[in-house]
Amino acid sequence: MNRIARVVILGGGTAGWMTAAALSRCFGRSLRIDLVESDAISTVGVGEATIPTIHWFNELVGLDEAAFVRATQASFKLGIEFVDWRRPGHRYFHPFGRYGVELDQVPFHQHWLKGRADGGQHPLAAFSLATALAEANRFAKPVADPRSILSTLGYAYHFDATLYAGHLRRLAEAAGVIRHEGKVATVERDPESGFVTALATEEGARIEGELFIDCSGFKAMLIGETMDAAFQDWSHWLPCDRAVAAPCARVAETTPYTRSTLRPAGWQWRIPLQHRTGNGYVYASALVSDDEAAATLLRSLDGDPLADPRFLRFKAGFRRESWRGNVVAIGLSSGFLEPLESTSIHLIQSGIAKLITLFPDRDCDPRLARQFNTLFARDMDGIRDFLILHYHATEGHDAPLWRQARAMALPDTLIDKLAHYRRSGRLMLTPDELFREASWLAVLEGQGVSAQGYAPLADTLDPAQNLRQLNDIASIIARAAPMLSRHDAAIGELIRSAR
Repeated sequence: MNRIARVVILGGGTAGWMTAAALSRCFGRSLRIDLVESDAISTVGVGEATIPTIHWFNELVGLDEAAFVRATQASFKLGIEFVDWRRPGHRYFHPFGRYGVELDQVPFHQHWLKGRADGGQHPLAAFSLATALAEANRFAKPVADPRSILSTLGYAYHFDATLYAGHLRRLAEAAGVIRHEGKVATVERDPESGFVTALATEEGARIEGELFIDCSGFKAMLIGETMDAAFQDWSHWLPCDRAVAAPCARVAETTPYTRSTLRPAGWQWRIPLQHRTGNGYVYASALVSDDEAAATLLRSLDGDPLADPRFLRFKAGFRRESWRGNVVAIGLSSGFLEPLESTSIHLIQSGIAKLITLFPDRDCDPRLARQFNTLFARDMDGIRDFLILHYHATEGHDAPLWRQARAMALPDTLIDKLAHYRRSGRLMLTPDELFREASWLAVLEGQGVSAQGYAPLADTLDPAQNLRQLNDIASIIARAAPMLSRHDAAIGELIRSAR
């Protein structure tokens, strides 16, 4: 009798419609879901790159991959190429999937470190099929058979975030979600509990609910303005506070990866879609003007611009109470970490997953909120450290931003990770961290944080046999990559199957 029967979502866009689609899929018609948004309020709409966790969400809401790729103008993503980050003129690739194969009780990267100590010449990238495919503009999906080198692959997508939100909106409305057009004028609260009870729009509508999901973006109208949940500022670690974005015409093959290029006051993204290329410059406004940032972006486009530059303002950080009372913040209202590792959409679905698991009754047990906030904070803290690593581990860049980043005090958690890896190549990760061994390995080695030794367990390996195994794996990858489909051909084949 105490079950929640009405949920109100404030805000549409990617976060709002992802939440609506997921809740309607999981709870069905037993839960009335109202979504309030205004066409007069623009959404951020530049979250075009994802990581492999997107598969969980798409499967949860029942998306057909072929129809989804066609509807959102999506392309496949095998990882991220980082240009000029370690030093000017240097490139490395952060691949999805795994390095090498599972050989025995010794982690594969310890095989590689031991082999390197014994004279092995193969770079780390030689053991990543995703890296080889990205370099050749080819693509393949992973297979379940561990005997196949294809089992080491992982992939995600690039897509048009506005089209994705529209695709999910159609799905959610078909499942019974009710959309209300209008700007919220007042938020009504219970005088005793402080719970939000209703939203009143400027058009005169009143939408009642028992649980409210704040997807209002940076405004954080419910969790911030109404519930007064504090924001923890991380700009001393992640100083970029603005972005300028501009799409351009596609002029060549669609690359199966995102590119991130270091700039004097930040970094620039390139995200290839079927119908256009997404571009943006994330920068520190204290170090470069908006006009100069836009000019830098437009000069570096590889096709004609398709729209005027669009500016965004933000601050890195989050609310450690993203659930307070009967308000749960999902997406940008809970916090923001710049899109350097394409985690924005992941954090939306992470919040949704935790909400579904911890879904409350009408009294909104505070212990559920505490658990949600604890788990979400772990997500944010782990991703924060991974992003800081990119900024900190650079050399040869004399601009103020990068001098500051190299000298800044690091979080203790990141200091420990770096010390363990430098000493013996150990990757000290907790079970619930988003980025796993392959990701940390790619960025650590890619940015020049090298292990000085290897773990004692690797001393159990026979040096000659280990080197033979490493050579065999690198050879298999080198032979396999040219045999697989071109990226555009793989997209076309999938779209044709949808028709």
